[in-house]
Amino acid sequence: MATDVLVLGAGMVGTCTALQLALRGHSVVLLDRRSPGGETSYGNAGIIQREAVEPYAFPRNWPTVIKAALKRGMDIDYHLGALPAVAAPLAKYWKSSSPLRYAPIARDYSRLIEHCLSEHQALMADAGADALVRKEGFRVGFRSQAGLDVMAAHAADLHARYGVRHALLDGDALARAEPGLRTRLAGAVHWLDPWSVSDPGALVRRYAERFTALGGQLVEGDAASLTAAAGGWQVQSAAGPLQARHAVIALGPWAKTLTDTLGYRLPLFVKRGYHRHYQGGPGLQLPLMDADSGYVMAPMAQGVRITTGAEFARIGAPATPVQLQKAERAARELIDLPTPVEAQPWLGNRPCSVDMKPIIGPAPKHPGLWFNFGHGHQGFTLGPVSGRLLAEMIAGTTPLVDPAPYSPLRF
Repeated sequence: MATDVLVLGAGMVGTCTALQLALRGHSVVLLDRRSPGGETSYGNAGIIQREAVEPYAFPRNWPTVIKAALKRGMDIDYHLGALPAVAAPLAKYWKSSSPLRYAPIARDYSRLIEHCLSEHQALMADAGADALVRKEGFRVGFRSQAGLDVMAAHAADLHARYGVRHALLDGDALARAEPGLRTRLAGAVHWLDPWSVSDPGALVRRYAERFTALGGQLVEGDAASLTAAAGGWQVQSAAGPLQARHAVIALGPWAKTLTDTLGYRLPLFVKRGYHRHYQGGPGLQLPLMDADSGYVMAPMAQGVRITTGAEFARIGAPATPVQLQKAERAARELIDLPTPVEAQPWLGNRPCSVDMKPIIGPAPKHPGLWFNFGHGHQGFTLGPVSGRLLAEMIAGTTPLVDPAPYSPLRF
């Protein structure tokens, strides 16, 4: 069976890429080993982060680095056996996070974030998914006044430079906004622009359903079977071999395995993360990040979801949910946290690049092959805009933003 474009990977990025191509009249096959939104895109905090105009940088102050190295906090954990493999990427990540290099990276990054709400809104309206979304922002809570003051100054700076909006809440105002809190915090920064989603996996499925309604095909298959074929690309699927003029690798944390086999050595690495749901109790009105502890609590359809920071480990390594256990203890200080829903925590992988920017554009060595991965913590936020950008590049039309900063050629 022949088609215009094969999209490999049905997470938020791949599904949005397939949908954006279908909306522009292409015949598209979306291939994955699982149903849409079943992996990384399912497990995040469900926030479309319009305020995230600056990507997560490697800490540059030594007390923070030493704290992470000694595993004294709950925002960073690692497996010793994984460190040799990630040492080189982390060194490049460290260099990219220097103030001189970071400033232009953040400018490039912000140009994608700028369009995250409008592009999600267009797809939500088309897919009938508005009921999944709450457009009231989220809060970053602080246990200390000193931490709140630092964040308030940073928020004012981001407003001045990027126009992102926020409100400051003192302890009393936060207690009124979140009556379920059992501990009085110093206050919070309420980011006003972001949207929160009650079921991240369901939003991806809605986009996939709209894709198939437009004539797109969703098939089960093995992305690792991708090979060059006459006039394009071929992959094996449950429906038999599929061929297309173009192929898009949108495999998130699994992209490196395939691109390595094709002869690329892209500087990618993976951060793992955990979550768990808790039903019952007063819960929360909006997602709340416990900034002093490095985890997020988000009200979801399945209950309050607690999501953790970053764990450096090999994909497929046994789960070590130490961070989630610490986050549970910290969360119980703030809210009534009932019995967890799942017997075991969920574990997923975040696809990261060493310069914190996604990799979007044509593969340098292979005509008709395209990359769309490496979104780090923001694949859920950036799926629609990066999908549109790649669809416009494939179609040869004027792109929404300049694609050069995200090109694979920068490596």
